[in-house]
Amino acid sequence: MPELFLRISIAELCQSELIDQELIVEVVDYGISTPVEGSDKDDWLFDNSGVHWLKKAIRLYNELEIDWVAVAMIVELLKQKEQLKYENEQLHRRLQRFYLNGTS
Repeated sequence: MPELFLRISIAELCQSELIDQELIVEVVDYGISTPVEGSDKDDWLFDNSGVHWLKKAIRLYNELEIDWVAVAMIVELLKQKEQLKYENEQLHRRLQRFYLNGTS
């Protein structure tokens, strides 16, 4: 099943998630989430990944009551973990194919 790609404006994101625009600007300023389009904040568009990390960052900030620098570090580690997990799964699949083809 193909993945659905989302494009959502900052205004739509604020409205649908009940997030203040300045909070989104802060998250972007710390490099936690990056708009995929738009040079001015009023024109920003976010994709699935951007929305995912933005919401996760805001949740960490609110629940753990830590500053944005700490949130940015945590999110970076979570992104690295996801990437390593994905790479591990890919290598595992290749290894399985290798063993299956080698035993035939």
